[in-house]
Order: sequence, then structure tokens, then C-alpha cells
Amino acid sequence: MNKLPLFADGIHLSEKELLATQDLARALPDRPSRARATQAGHRASIIKGRGMEFAEVRHYQQGDDIRTIDWRVTARTGKTHTKLFVEERERPVIILLDLSHSLYFGSSLLLQAVQAAHLASTLGWQAVRHGDRLGALIACEHEHLELKPRSRHTGILQLIQGICRTHSHQLNNFSKGSGDGQHWLRACQRLARIAKPGSLVWLITDGSAVNADCLAPLSALKRHCELGAFLLTDPLRSGELPLPADIQLPVREAGVDTVLDRAGYHNWLAREAQRRDEFCRLMTSLGVQTRSISAGNTLQSQLEVLR
Repeated sequence: MNKLPLFADGIHLSEKELLATQDLARALPDRPSRARATQAGHRASIIKGRGMEFAEVRHYQQGDDIRTIDWRVTARTGKTHTKLFVEERERPVIILLDLSHSLYFGSSLLLQAVQAAHLASTLGWQAVRHGDRLGALIACEHEHLELKPRSRHTGILQLIQGICRTHSHQLNNFSKGSGDGQHWLRACQRLARIAKPGSLVWLITDGSAVNADCLAPLSALKRHCELGAFLLTDPLRSGELPLPADIQLPVREAGVDTVLDRAGYHNWLAREAQRRDEFCRLMTSLGVQTRSISAGNTLQSQLEVLR
């Protein structure tokens, strides 16, 4: 049986709770990759120059640093050769986190929004471990919180504080108006403008606010950034929970409270499945793999999905 994560109650969020996800990030393996950003860091870039990792030897050219001459190869061939190295470059990591009201749903262990926060902070800690700069765009119906990429622990701390503040605001304003129904589209457009070439961008959402209009800005983003997507699910929304035949299920959808009987529940499940499928198809058209994370289990029990 799953137990709540450390400091968690499944509904609210605290900084201690998200700080504790550092232990989850430590359990993830290092994944070497090449970066194209222009600042020094811990990622090997495709640019050859002065650095720590040897790349190749070639003929000496005018303007090469004489300190990089390979004297052994020069002596063996009778022609001057120089060493080239793979420069280490820093890769900015940007997390687009969806905290729409649709994620404030949980039938088993956690609200989907809380699980999304756990996932975002874990990915953030992983970026810190790799020495990458970390930024974020936290999107919901009433605001977009932009966090510029920062290095070391400054990036993860601003992410944790931003998540907690936005989550608290969403909880306190759940009964208010629907707000901007195109907030995810605007977030994608904004992200396509602010993400630097070579960035790694993580999309975290339940797919409810994503539509075909998001394809254009995400395509523009994909041309110069690496994208990864996580889809938040819940056992009740996925039809995984056994329910009685005479079900009377209260749900809120698009700001309207309704009670579903068995037939109504099946229709609701079909709409939920269609939303998830549309998101997955959109990601597939971009060549982006979609990974599913359930709010019915701890993130620790699903770390294999992040590997």
C-alpha cells in the first residue's frame, strides 16, 4: 500500500515536501547528452575547442594554440598536429508546469497537481545535480509565473517557492471563475520565445488545456530545443478503480458540478480518454515521447518512468 511522501498530505504543498524530492533525483541515473548552449558547465557540446574531454587530432593550422600540439603524433608523422577537445557547455533546463484547475483532482493518494509538483521539483533537482541552469514557466488560468534560468541552488529554490505560491493560490481560488481558457497556448507561445537554443524543456500537464493550436509554438520550440512530456493521470479518470453498479459520482467539469450515474461515468471516461489521446497524438507528431505519471501512486514507485 502506498504511503504519502515525506511532509505531504496529498492536497497542500510545503517547501519541505519539495525539498525532500532531492532524494528521488539522487536515485535517477546520470544520462550523458550533448548541449548547444554557450556558457560553461557540465555538458559536452558539439563544439570542439579547449576543454577537458579529448576529441581528435588534426593537422596544425595557423592560429591554433601551440599548447595543444600533440608532440608524439608530430614526431611520428613529421608534420605538426594539434589536439582538439570537446568543450563542456551548460544546458539550460526549463520546466513548463501546468497547474490548471483540472489537475486539482485526486481519487486515491494525491491531487494530480501535487504529483505534478513532485515531478517538477524532482526534475529540477536532477538538473542541479548535472550542473545545469534551471528555469520554469508555471501556467494556470489566472497567471503565468516565469522563472528565468538560474544556476546552482538558486534555480531549484525559486522553482519550489513558485510552485508552492501558485498551488496555494489555485486552492484558494478554486471556486472562482474559469479564467483564461487559452492559458496553455499562451504559455507555449511564451516558452518558444524565451527558451534558448540547446535547452531541455520538460512539459508537465494532464493534457486538458492542450489543443491543436499549441502545435505551431511547440514545433518552433522543437526546432532548437530538446522536448520531453509527462502526462498526469488519476485512477478514477483512467477507469482503474472498481465502482459499484449504482454509482452516484459527484464531479466538477468546466466549473459545473454534476453527479454521474454508471452511464454518465462511462461517457465521462470516454471524454477523459479522448483528451489524453489527443495530447499523445500531438506529442507524437512532434516526435516527442509522452510518459504517464499516476497520482494514485507515489512518484518514488514510478521512478522507472523517469530513467
